[in-house]
Amino acid sequence: MPKTLPLDREAKRRLAVIRHVEEVTGNVAMSCRSFGISRQAYYIWYRRCQAEGIEGLRTRSKAPKHSPNATHVEVVRKIIYLRSNYHFGPEKIAMYLKRYHDVAISKSGV
Repeated sequence: MPKTLPLDREAKRRLAVIRHVEEVTGNVAMSCRSFGISRQAYYIWYRRCQAEGIEGLRTRSKAPKHSPNATHVEVVRKIIYLRSNYHFGPEKIAMYLKRYHDVAISKSGV
């Protein structure tokens, strides 16, 4: 049986809202008003709790799962190599990559 980590504060709050609706008021709108949340947020949490159990109430990352405009790994390796071995600055690294590797990247992208 896998060990579960204790719930964070936000997950405990979400569970408290769901329990308040089920055990105290039975009224979603009134409970949401008293907790200061929208009904839409409540129903998102409620559906997650139904589907995944209490673990579904944990805070989820808002970071994208895929970043199509990210700099390629090979280019990042070259930038790190130039920075650590030759101590080039961003402008010189951008110029070097353009001239010798035909990689167009801005100095702020470096």
